[in-house]
Amino acid sequence: MKKLKVPYLKTLDELDLSVVGDLMENKAQREYIQVINWKEYPYQPIVVFDIARTDQHLYIRYFVRGNSLKALHATDDSPVYTDSCVEFFMRKAEETDYINFEFNCIGTCDAAYRQSRENKQSLSPEQYALIHRYSSLGKNPFAEKKGIYSWELVVRIPFSVMGLDPHHLPEKIMGNFYKCADDTEYPHYVSWSPIDTETPDFHRPEFFGEIYL
Repeated sequence: MKKLKVPYLKTLDELDLSVVGDLMENKAQREYIQVINWKEYPYQPIVVFDIARTDQHLYIRYFVRGNSLKALHATDDSPVYTDSCVEFFMRKAEETDYINFEFNCIGTCDAAYRQSRENKQSLSPEQYALIHRYSSLGKNPFAEKKGIYSWELVVRIPFSVMGLDPHHLPEKIMGNFYKCADDTEYPHYVSWSPIDTETPDFHRPEFFGEIYL
C-alpha cells in the first residue's frame, strides 16, 4: 500500500495560488502518478504532484507533460474526465463512502460525495466556489490540440468540503491520485496507488493509499 505524509506549510494560505508553486516545489511532499494498471492503455505522460496543508486547506500542485491537450468543459459539475484531467479521491479511514475531486487542465471541477460510481451527491455551487484553482493555461476552454504540452494546476480544497473537521483532523485519510484523458488521441488511466481490476476503474476505494495529515 502506498503511503505519504502531508507537510504543514502555514504560509500557503497567505499567498495567491498563482505564486504558491515555488514554495510547494521546495517544501511540499512530491509524489509521482506513474502506475500503468491496464496494459491496453499503455500511454504514460509525465505526472507529478506536490502536496501540503495548512490548518484549513489541502493544497495539491499537479505538473503534467505529455501528448495532446484538451479542455472542452468550462462549467463545474461537468464530465471533465473526458478532457486532459487530474483527480484526487479520498475517504475517511474508518468509512467506505468517498469523495472524488476531478479537474481538467483549466481547473474546471467535477466533485461528489459517493457511495459508489452510480450513487452520488454532487457538490453544491457554494461548495464548488470554495475550491480554489489556478491553471498555467488560464480558464478558457479549447478543443484538442495535438503535440507535446506541459501544464500546471494548483488546487486548494477546504477540509470542510472533504467532510473533515479542520480543528480535529484525523491522523490519516485514505486516497488516490490519478491522471486520465478519456476522449483524446492518447487515452490513458494512470494512478499513484496501484489498482487491481480487469478494466479501468478509478472508483475503487479499496485500493486507496494512506495519506497522513
